[in-house]
Amino acid sequence: MQGRSHPPDWSAIDTVLLDMDGTLLDLGYDKRFWGGHLPRRFAEVRGITVPEAHDLMRPIFESTAGTLDWYCIDYWSRALDVDILALKRATRHEIDWLPEARDFLARLKSAGKRVALVTNAHPGILGIKDAHLGVSRHFDAVYSSHDFGDPKENAAFWPRFAAREPFDPARTMFVDDNASVLAAAKAHGIRWLYAVRRPVNRAPARAPNGFPGVESVLELLEGLAD
Repeated sequence: MQGRSHPPDWSAIDTVLLDMDGTLLDLGYDKRFWGGHLPRRFAEVRGITVPEAHDLMRPIFESTAGTLDWYCIDYWSRALDVDILALKRATRHEIDWLPEARDFLARLKSAGKRVALVTNAHPGILGIKDAHLGVSRHFDAVYSSHDFGDPKENAAFWPRFAAREPFDPARTMFVDDNASVLAAAKAHGIRWLYAVRRPVNRAPARAPNGFPGVESVLELLEGLAD
């Protein structure tokens, strides 16, 4: 539990908002997809080498960082002339839960907390991962930032989200692996914020990033009564 400076007081929490990739699902798949599967397919389409594909893709990625396009498979399919959804479906067998994530979700449900998934993933990607793993059945509600016009790291996202999913920020927990997203949630007033420090299973834990950290979401259940 290194880095977790204050455990949650579950008596003061009604709503739990959870990120998907890197918080509940192993981010290793996404890293392999964007860093391996996609550049190889792009190289095949263009008739170039994989290193050349990386060189061509890099400035496009850099220009979209922090925007909704960064997470938009429609944008990337057009920009790279690659059917992203088809490639995701072909590699979906690599998608998996992080250890203990399902146990955590089951405990939250049995404790009667309202649990909502809040992801930057494109609805098409969310649909593939849900069909493969049954993600949505663990939640009272599921939201993609694409439905709100801004990613979670942008301040404009949170009031729009709160209008759709009313919650008391002072009695809400939010868990994510992205410090920029957590900073935006903090600015909105969400009290209980935690960073997942091991978003890739079997990879080294990240250093503290300014927020209380856990290596696994299951660590947050201390003091939660069923």
